[in-house]
Amino acid sequence: MFSASLKKSDALSQIRARALALGFDEIGVTSAELPDRVADGLAGFLAEGHHGTMGWLQDRAAQRSSPRGLWPDARSVISLGFSYAPEGDPLAGLEQKSTGNISVYARGRDYHDVIKGKLKHLAQFIATMFDAEVKVFVDTAPVMEKPLAQQAGLGWQGKHTNLVSRRHGSWLFLAEIYTNLDLPADPPHLDRCGSCHRCLDACPTDAFPSPYRLDARRCISYLTIEHEGPIPEDLRPAMGNRIYGCDDCLAVCPWNRFAEAGREAKLSARPELVSPDLATLLSDDDAAFRARFAGGPIKRIGHARMRRNLLIAAGNSADPSLLQQVEAARGAADPVIAQTADWASARLRAC
Repeated sequence: MFSASLKKSDALSQIRARALALGFDEIGVTSAELPDRVADGLAGFLAEGHHGTMGWLQDRAAQRSSPRGLWPDARSVISLGFSYAPEGDPLAGLEQKSTGNISVYARGRDYHDVIKGKLKHLAQFIATMFDAEVKVFVDTAPVMEKPLAQQAGLGWQGKHTNLVSRRHGSWLFLAEIYTNLDLPADPPHLDRCGSCHRCLDACPTDAFPSPYRLDARRCISYLTIEHEGPIPEDLRPAMGNRIYGCDDCLAVCPWNRFAEAGREAKLSARPELVSPDLATLLSDDDAAFRARFAGGPIKRIGHARMRRNLLIAAGNSADPSLLQQVEAARGAADPVIAQTADWASARLRAC
């Protein structure tokens, strides 16, 4: 732990400097505990079924509710932010109906891999320099990332339930280091949404029952990424050409005007994933799908789920040149694919 000659504030200064040198854009520290209202909010979210089929949220709710529920020895949480702000308008591709629109964060390398490497370097520095125990997390464990980030002063949870930063808008990846070091905490960030409700108004599927509440079952990001089964037919038209994720509520946040484009080259958008051609993607078999999306997060959902998403986009495209590929999918052995192709075919024939 700390030597007699090393103050806690000095240690924190060294940790901050190393984090920024590694490329992190924000860093803050908070105690390894959360107020009861956070656990209550999670319990209410689960009780209302707003998590949909994400059973892992239910299964590890107790560990998620408090850092010490996951690791009893944790004393402090170092919360880190990594900007992925886009260079251009992330919603520009929505008007190109014969192409697919992919969420900004998924157009480059898998952020888990990129950030995890930097996070391990920082954790090793902390463990070695201060003889501390550490655990690192990047969106793959039962961690309440956004409440912890707000408590550590990185930003605040906006009405769209995502973190908002005064410097980076709605474009921050979050990561955490739990440690048994007792570090001085930063002041929590105040909510600065005010009377603005642009994010709520922008949602194509009306996924926000009220400000600061999300019903994932209506969220396009959830539907295209997490949900395995058929997508409800009443929500399909509103999905447009969104084939992986949705940025609408993030993109309209007025705090984005202060955000500069993310600096990490590995997370830069691959040109072929900015408005990719639907006909080309529909022609991919499983091997081609894996090759096309190798190294990125999209590969995680698998070919079948992507094919389902593509068929919905084709059905919304009003492009008769896609009809032959859609028709071919009606005979698929997968009933979700076959039913979605039936729906898309009817839409295209009605154009």
